[in-house]
Amino acid sequence: MSPEDRLPVERAVGLGTAKLMPDLDCDDGWLLTLDGTPQSYVDLADPTHLEFEYTQRIAHLLDAVAPAGQPLDVLHLGGGALTVPRYLAATRPGSGQRVVELDGPLVELIADQLPWPDGIEVQVGDAREALAATAAGSVDAVVADVFHGSRTPGRLTSVEFVRLAAAALRPGGCYAANLADGPPLAFAKAQAATVRAVFPYVCLAAEPSMLRGRRYGNVLLVGSDRPLPVAELTRALAADVFPARLCDETELSRLVGRTAPVTDATATDSPPPPEGAFSVG
Repeated sequence: MSPEDRLPVERAVGLGTAKLMPDLDCDDGWLLTLDGTPQSYVDLADPTHLEFEYTQRIAHLLDAVAPAGQPLDVLHLGGGALTVPRYLAATRPGSGQRVVELDGPLVELIADQLPWPDGIEVQVGDAREALAATAAGSVDAVVADVFHGSRTPGRLTSVEFVRLAAAALRPGGCYAANLADGPPLAFAKAQAATVRAVFPYVCLAAEPSMLRGRRYGNVLLVGSDRPLPVAELTRALAADVFPARLCDETELSRLVGRTAPVTDATATDSPPPPEGAFSVG
């Protein structure tokens, strides 16, 4: 079937209206939006094709944390169209992957229209509850990419939440959170302080213009109990079409300053994007 013959699919799901739109420039590419906000891009023929910059950054991290091809056990919080799990299944065959997605009807839509490969277990449920129930020391990575619409729920941004992630990780494992913020980066700074309160090794990746407080965008925060592959990540991020800058511990300390970590008592949802920032018709 040619791209022109594929039709958009629209369906009411648990958290709004989901729409799958074919990419007319890619025979097997699909864009998932939720209430007009882009959520995922999937190329069924080439799962290593990552359209969104933030998924590229997560992939760079997963590429760097273990030798090429070595399977990883990963817990993905937030599913969408399963872009990163598909990437990992292709690049690290045999990986044990569990995806937790709150929106059951969305999972059904993706299963119907964009079925995922074997080896990816998808669980309908609450991300924090699933994380709390995860056996201690059972995974190599926890990837948190949870958005209700365009905002990350506050209960997934606290020290208590990050401690649950740390408990689920094996020694040397990493926690990665995809977040969004804009000037003056108050949310991102507080999240960096929060991850630093739990993990001794932390880094942050974002586009330079965002770090200079000029635009709204995505931030990738990474924490571990062991030194992170900072040099390798720096090179990979710099080589992207839209390069990102990696803030190591020294730069992160300057960015965070005296910002306090977030707790369950003080947590709030991430700030909404400016009007029209991510909207797709």
